[in-house]
This record gives sequence, structure tokens and C-alpha cells, in this order.
Amino acid sequence: MTDASLRDACGRVVVLFGGHSAEREVSLMSGAAVLASLQRSGLEVSGYDLADGGLAGLEALAPDRVFIAMHGRGGEDGTLQGALELLGIPYTGSGVLASSLGMDKQRTKQVWQALGLPTPESVILAEDADWDRVCERLGLPLIVKPVHEGSTLGISIVDSREALAAAYHAAARFDARVMAERFIQGPEYTVSLLGDEVLPAIRVEVPSGFYDYEAKYLSNETLYHLPCGLSDAEEAELGGLCRRAFAAIGGEGWGRVDVMRDAEGRFWLLEVNTVPGMTDHSLVPQSAAHAGYDFDALVRRILATTLDQPRER
Repeated sequence: MTDASLRDACGRVVVLFGGHSAEREVSLMSGAAVLASLQRSGLEVSGYDLADGGLAGLEALAPDRVFIAMHGRGGEDGTLQGALELLGIPYTGSGVLASSLGMDKQRTKQVWQALGLPTPESVILAEDADWDRVCERLGLPLIVKPVHEGSTLGISIVDSREALAAAYHAAARFDARVMAERFIQGPEYTVSLLGDEVLPAIRVEVPSGFYDYEAKYLSNETLYHLPCGLSDAEEAELGGLCRRAFAAIGGEGWGRVDVMRDAEGRFWLLEVNTVPGMTDHSLVPQSAAHAGYDFDALVRRILATTLDQPRER
């Protein structure tokens, strides 16, 4: 589809970003990048921070479709998607149920486990948890993370029983629900999905050994290996697993699945991102570029997924 035909088909586009989540700053960066891209492509587009005037302000802009660049709760968890469906506005990305599941790491894992897909064992933590029993069940080290946060906010690697309670309280600052997960020692991979296409896998290497918020968005020392170093057969296996994992929660349009590989070569699913970052450090644009899509082409491809979307999913 040419830029002109996409412009005619899409009408007025609003890029939604910002909001009130803990990932607001990342969303502002993603939204600015997407807005500038669609402007370069000649579309009729405007940007809107949902924190400025809520849904009423969005309705006043009378969009024909919305590009969602909001990360975290309120933008990625199904609430915004449900509101847009009530307003009859097509939008990028997954629908209400898939967005809600993808934002909930524990329930995503339960779906995967029910389908026999590999994901590390986990438990929900509480203030009165038996920390010794958690360590016995999951082993050390283990990972503690908020159930409903992204961008690695509130995540800790725990090496001792004494550190577990502190890690729980650190994660609880971001979310009322906190989980502990078995730690998989090995390389980390991420696989992006664009429509029916599985983009090349990226192997993430962090000098500190922990892909946290700083390593993800701020550090220039984090290494992104493309090609990822897997054989063709191994990468096909990984891509197929991620496609099944994304489909399992009902994912649509585009997304990203994060995976670890253990010392025996087995892949373990960690989580799904239904509105991945689109910053200059983000993984989907890097993977797309390796597949031959520059940033503007990627943004247009994502927007074009809304054209065949029913008014209500």
C-alpha cells in the first residue's frame, strides 16, 4: 500500500501516549517517535496525551483510528481498548482480553501452562508469605516482579532468603500483586511479531547480567545481537514457540514475546508485550530493521493492521 492510499484509507489518526502509569516517560518517547514517523509519511495525524483530557478530549479530536503508544496500566491492560471499542474507533494492537491477559504475568503463565507451553514455575507472594518455603520451591536465585508492570519496573534478582522480603516490598510499591519466579540461567531472547510475520529474534546481552530499566532504556552498553546466534532450526523453533504463545492469549496485530534459554538448550517463556516500546532503544524497531523494514515502514505496517478491523472485536 502506498503512503497516499494508506493516508486515504486511514483518515484522521491520533497517536495516544502518556497517561498516568509508571511507564509514562517511556510512553511519551514511544508516542513522539510514532507521531513523527506518521507525519513523515504524510498522514493526517495528531498526538494526544490521555492524561490531558481523558476520553472526552480524544473524542473531540474525532479520530478515524488510534495508534496506541501507551504502556502499562490504563493503556495496555484492556481498559483503553474497551473504551475505544465502545466509541467505535479502530485501534492498533491486541483486543480487550488479550491486552488484559498480557498485562497480567501470572494469568498469562497460567494460560501457557494449561496449553503445555514452557514457562518458569512461579508463586504469588504476600506480606505474610513463608519465605523459606518460597525459596525451597523455586530455588535460589529467583526473580521477584510486580504482576502488572512492564519495563522491568520493580523487578529484582534474589540470591538469598534474607533478601526476598525486601524484594517483595520493592515490587509492592508498583503493584498490589507480586510474584516470585524460578530463575532461568542463560541467554535472553526477544521475538517480535508483526501481523502473521515472525521477525528475527534478538539476543540481549547486558554487562551487569540483569536487563533492568536502565539497561533497557538508558544504557549504551547493552548489546543486541542480530542475528541472534541461533542456528536456522533453533531460531525457527523459537519463533514457532513465540507465535503459539502470542496466539494463546489472543494477541493481534503486533507484539513481542520475551524468552530465556537454559543450559540444556530449552526455551522458557517469560512474558508478552502487547504494546511494545517504540523508542530509539526499543527491540521491535531493531528486529524490523533487520527484516528490511525501516522505522517508518514498521509504523505504517502496524497502522495498516487497523484497516480490516471490525468496529467491535
